[in-house]
Amino acid sequence: CAVAGVVVVAYVDEAEGVLVEDAQKGGFFSKIVLRPKVTITPDSDPEKAASLHEKAHEKCFIANSVNFPVTHEETIIRQAK
Repeated sequence: CAVAGVVVVAYVDEAEGVLVEDAQKGGFFSKIVLRPKVTITPDSDPEKAASLHEKAHEKCFIANSVNFPVTHEETIIRQAK
């Protein structure tokens, strides 16, 4: 974001996962949903922030390393001037 001119001042994530318990395999996650709330400065572009979030998610080494889907539902909040 910093390279693209988007200044992030706060980031909070409310992740939620679905855990499946199976008699054969034991417990395992079947999916994870990330719900980050990203606060940016008044001069930052929220559309650019959302598109950068999508690019970061595509390259996330954790999401790309697990055998279940990791999705995200971001909220971009622009600080008041």
